[in-house]
Amino acid sequence: MHDRRRVLQWATFARSWWIFDANHQCPFQSANRLCLFLEGKHKPIYHPLSDCGDHVIVINTKHIAMPDRFWRAWRHFHHTQYAGGFQVQRAWQVHREDPTKILKKQIYSTLTGNLLRKGLMARLHLFPEEDVPEGMLRNVSNQIRQVMPVPKTLEDYPIEERESFPRVFEWPEEYVVKDGKEFERQKEYLDEDLSLSKLQ
Repeated sequence: MHDRRRVLQWATFARSWWIFDANHQCPFQSANRLCLFLEGKHKPIYHPLSDCGDHVIVINTKHIAMPDRFWRAWRHFHHTQYAGGFQVQRAWQVHREDPTKILKKQIYSTLTGNLLRKGLMARLHLFPEEDVPEGMLRNVSNQIRQVMPVPKTLEDYPIEERESFPRVFEWPEEYVVKDGKEFERQKEYLDEDLSLSKLQ
């Protein structure tokens, strides 16, 4: 085989490293997209029985967004394979214990159920925040597009745009507490009124 052809073949079968930001992303839609890269379905050489997937790094799994009322309604089932080991947990309980577990379980259930699933999950790297080891970040060469637009907070808008936005009404001057001293004075007045009402 020619040297050039050999290098092209190595590059074709090489494993790439992808990074995905899960901030304000739905875990169900994100799992469908991430499984494409874990299984290698984005490559022209894909075959269901070939292990040609890539590595995927997911950051900010602590800040995922569940649709509708799924934080309370969605349940995760687990069995320890011992008598009485069946457990049911709601999504917010699972997320409180391990911020990476919801996305990990969803990706595991979305993957094609074959003998390659264990190896595919080994190439999935989940992090609750953005603290990824430097050695992994050096391998990253591509980025996976987010499935949902990230909403902007009030602090993300410039001050000029916030000031120019039309207001429905203006708060009166005496409604806003400007300093702690004013708050303490109002609290003293309230305490005096309560004490007088109790005496009466």
